[in-house]
Amino acid sequence: MPPKSKKPSILSRFVSLVGGRSNKPTKPTVDHHQGSAKVASTGAGLSVSERPLARSVADLSPPVDNTTSESQGSQPPIHQSGSENEIVDSSQGAAVSKHARQDVPHPPQPLESSEALQAYKNPPGPRGQGGGTSFLAGASGFRMRDIQYIESPHVTVHTGVASNRSIDGWELLLKHTAPNALHDSDARYDPPKCDEDTRVEVIAEITDWIHDRGGPQRLLCMTGAAGSGKSALQQTTAEISLKNGTLGSTFFFSASDPSRNTVKHIIPTIAYQLGRTNDTLRWWIKAAVEGDPLVFSKSLRTQMATLIVEPSQRCEGTGMDLTTLPYVILIDGLDECTGEDRQAELLTAVKEGLLVNGLPFRIFIASRPEWAIRTALEPGGHLRKVAYHIQLSNNYDASSDMRRYLQRRFEDIGLRIGDSHWFTEDNIETLVETASGQFVYVATVFKYISERRASPAGRLKIVLDWTPHEGQKARPFESLDRLYANILLAAKNAYEAVDTHSGHDFLLLFNAHHLNAFGIPTSSDARLSFSADCFSVILGLEAGAEENLVIDLRSLVTLEMEDHHLHLQCCLQHIVECPLDFDSLPTNWEELPIPKPQRNYLGVAVVVLPFALNGATADEVGLGDFTNKAGWSKLDKLMPLYTDLKVANTYMDWITDIGYFNDKLKSLNPEIGAVITEFIGKLKRTFERWDLMNPEAAELQVGGTDRRSVLGSGYSSEDIELEAS
Repeated sequence: MPPKSKKPSILSRFVSLVGGRSNKPTKPTVDHHQGSAKVASTGAGLSVSERPLARSVADLSPPVDNTTSESQGSQPPIHQSGSENEIVDSSQGAAVSKHARQDVPHPPQPLESSEALQAYKNPPGPRGQGGGTSFLAGASGFRMRDIQYIESPHVTVHTGVASNRSIDGWELLLKHTAPNALHDSDARYDPPKCDEDTRVEVIAEITDWIHDRGGPQRLLCMTGAAGSGKSALQQTTAEISLKNGTLGSTFFFSASDPSRNTVKHIIPTIAYQLGRTNDTLRWWIKAAVEGDPLVFSKSLRTQMATLIVEPSQRCEGTGMDLTTLPYVILIDGLDECTGEDRQAELLTAVKEGLLVNGLPFRIFIASRPEWAIRTALEPGGHLRKVAYHIQLSNNYDASSDMRRYLQRRFEDIGLRIGDSHWFTEDNIETLVETASGQFVYVATVFKYISERRASPAGRLKIVLDWTPHEGQKARPFESLDRLYANILLAAKNAYEAVDTHSGHDFLLLFNAHHLNAFGIPTSSDARLSFSADCFSVILGLEAGAEENLVIDLRSLVTLEMEDHHLHLQCCLQHIVECPLDFDSLPTNWEELPIPKPQRNYLGVAVVVLPFALNGATADEVGLGDFTNKAGWSKLDKLMPLYTDLKVANTYMDWITDIGYFNDKLKSLNPEIGAVITEFIGKLKRTFERWDLMNPEAAELQVGGTDRRSVLGSGYSSEDIELEAS
């Protein structure tokens, strides 16, 4: 659960206003024929420029009411007055007083503390090179009190905000939004969401975080594998927040929708939704667009500052309590946004914009654990300390929820077809087990089975018995196939586009690692399996190549961290249990009477043994069984045959590494230490004789060769091709 903290104090609502009253009121003149009005110039120098009927008062005047808008067109009322200091529309019977009224909105005061907003305070005009109107030019002895900056169908008003009045800022904002990205968009008809009584634990954690307004972490990042239910949780959160009045905005990315697979529209879309919740905020967002119509072509940080941060701060400057705004902002599917760099840019804009002090927003971002968000949340990442992280796939077992989901859905089908026994509990258990924790699997199964024009029992049997083969007509997992195929294709293209990977077949390498993970079958019905880094060596790849292979597949696979102890045991076992007659070995490694793949794996076990030994502590290495089964003697007979170790004096590195380990082992187990010491001595003498007999070996010495870079020198992709049988 996220840490709790005290709620912040209520923000100040006070804003100072200019006081004073004129000695002599100015009476306006009205031109009924032209359909426009203007205030006559007086000795005081007060002037208002003429402009034709075009906009309502509320269109350009910021409302003072900070209640949530029910519609984006709601505006404060304008009351009629019978005083002489008013401008009258004779056709409508409406009047606007020039003196202060509680029902006529005041323009918000600019924030003195924000340097970024000073342009609003000093707009270009006749005093400079712009188009603003001077109200008091040349005035003397003039006192002002309760003057209202307003714009009615008959009066031109200048609010002090530099803007282009020839455009409508709100309309321009709408043109840059992505309607399909909203949580209730028609494009997302019947979106995935959590069933009642499912995902209860994680939903409770999310809602607790939302309600903890004073919590130190105002950003929640939820990561999980493809199909783990992230979008369903986001949709459910959106509906809960909408119901309790806290939903500010949503944005659902989708890789297949051009309007919402980039960052181009996300900030305008968020600004639009936030503006709809409050008239004053909407007014300032509108004014910001009119002040900079090209803001949509600028960086995400600039857009965030201009369209969300600064309008929110200006609202606060008028005395609005920002904590009254709907504050939940939901962003789903960051990984489906095109371009890792743009994903990272958005995360930076969120941190530097929406998380600044004084703003009320709490942001919930969901994504597959791909590069941008993964590196941001890792130790040293820029979101590590500011984000509350929920790792959906790792921390929440969805099995019971999936079981409940299928039970409920299958019972509904039973009611529809009049047969409550069309499925069994074992069927549900099989499906849950096959799902491997991914909710998308059971959702896909139900969608396939629930086809109204087919037999549910028949389709259930297809799912349970389904195996892919040529000519297979049934496609129960077609949607899953598309999902995973798209992820694999994107990873393949990204991997093979790197120069150093030129000529590598991504899918072949990935399939080989996948085969190794489940154990590689051999002719003796045994299964061989290596750690990922060791297997990369077998494939002839550079050290650590497996990380680059799966860097874009974090949502589908995870690499097991190397367990040196298990790796060592695997090496020792292969050597001891190798089915060879060690008393009559051939003189060449390639002539060992075992299948070629097994011969290659034996070679790897021999070569990486020192690496595995040094990766484990001396006290956890169980060498007793290996020593009792003549393991060191077998090694002594195998080593001279393995010519790869003779290249570039690699065998000397091998012997040296074994010696380092033995130095640590002697004090813990002197008996085994003595056996290894004798083994090392014999091995040194053997290779010294080999050097004397092969003087040309000195020409191969390159010095300092990384043993792991040599290990794969004798292997090709054909060496690791194995049939399943």
